[in-house]
This record gives sequence, C-alpha cells and structure tokens, in this order.
Amino acid sequence: MVAPKALVLRAPGTNCDQETAQAWKMAGAESEIWHFHRLLESPSKLSEFQILTFPGGFSYGDDLGAGRVWSARIHQTLGDTLRTFVDNGGLILGICNGFQVLVATGLLPEGARAGMKPTASLTYNVSRQFEARWVSMQVEAGKSVFLQGITSISMPSAHGEGRFMTASPEELTQLQANGQVVLRYIDPTTGQPTEQYPANPNGSPLGVAGVCDPTGRILGLMPHPERFVTPLHHPNWTRFPKNALPSADGLKLFTNAIAALA
Repeated sequence: MVAPKALVLRAPGTNCDQETAQAWKMAGAESEIWHFHRLLESPSKLSEFQILTFPGGFSYGDDLGAGRVWSARIHQTLGDTLRTFVDNGGLILGICNGFQVLVATGLLPEGARAGMKPTASLTYNVSRQFEARWVSMQVEAGKSVFLQGITSISMPSAHGEGRFMTASPEELTQLQANGQVVLRYIDPTTGQPTEQYPANPNGSPLGVAGVCDPTGRILGLMPHPERFVTPLHHPNWTRFPKNALPSADGLKLFTNAIAALA
C-alpha cells in the first residue's frame, strides 16, 4: 500500500510545522513542509497530496487578529484549489492558529462548497490572556473522519484567541445538531462539557473545542494533537506503571485520517 502524502504549510510566524509533520510520519504518511509561497507559485501541486495541514503558531504575527492575514491571502488566491482538493477526497486539518485560519477563510464550519464566507469566529479568551494547559475533551465524532472511534481525548492547549463564536446561539445549536461540534471541553471531575474556566480555557459556548465541515473531511481544533503523540509527552508519565503508560491521544487523530484514506 502506498503511503498517503501529507502537506504541512508554514508561513511567517508559524512554529508547529516540524512537530506536525513528524506526527503524520508516525501515523504512516509521507509528510513534507512547504512555505506557503511555494504553494502559491504552483497551486496545482496540491493534487499530489491527500492531506493538507495548517499548523499552530502566530502566522504573520497575528497582527490583525489570529490567522487573519494568512486567511485573507488564502481566500484571494487558493479558493478554487482548496474546493477541488476537498471534492477529490482530500483531508484538511487546522490546529490552533490553523483552526483560526480555516474559520476566517470560511472553510469552517460551512465547508469548501459554501462560498468560503466566514460565518463564525475565534475570538479572545474570556480571561483576556494567553492560556496554556492540558485539557480534557469529550468527542462527538459525528461526521469527522479524524475522530471516529474516540470518545474522550486529552492534549495540551495554548492560545489567546480560542473562543468559538457564531452570530447567534441558534446557529451554534444547529451546528451541534448537524454533527459538526465534534470536540467539547469537559470538567475532569464531572466528565461533562463545560463553559467554566479553567477546564474550558477560553469560555467557548457549549464548551466547543473543535468543529468539522459538513463532509467531515475538514477538522479544526484549538488544542494541539501533535504535542501528544508519545506517552512521554504526558506531564505525569513518570507516575504511570511502565507497563501501563498513558495513551498518546493526539496520535489517534493522525492515524484515523490515514485509515480514512485507505
């Protein structure tokens, strides 16, 4: 079986591309890191890949807001390319700043075929400060090919603008009914979705931590799966028995994507 090819894009200010490319390799894909300008020069080259990833960081310094500059450049130059990519079965993953980019371009939550007009936003944390901590999430996989077979998952989060907002509560409720609200922060004590700090680091309504598009082939999430791809990434790994190390939850997203392409 030929390994699928994953493209990880980087731009000025991104800083998680190396870890993300390594996660794809660990999951069984061939991965390459390209500067965004390289894809702009040859958009047709995207057809050589089956997976596209927008990694975390602070693209273009987030000077106009998280992911805004990068999303504007994508919207102006790659709209048709991305629509064709998804139509042909490609998968798109946006992590943290990458999630912010996908929402700002309109690829999430409505999808590539909806005209790529933003219908949601990721705005400042309720705490009004950068939050970095491990979080626990409930998985409602719905249509998302990245999350099938997973019921709960933990990984690190690190962001200042992660509160997922729609124009109205009704729109968010509809996304949930559509099976597109696929990750929700939970209180580790009760195991229930929460809007309360610090279990929910940004205050997202309904505890939203990640959403997918209507096809399930585009996923965006604020926490970082690429930072938990080995048990040794867990902060308490030394407290586990050697024969029962913690499950590397983040790696499951990458292996699920590979399985969906088989």
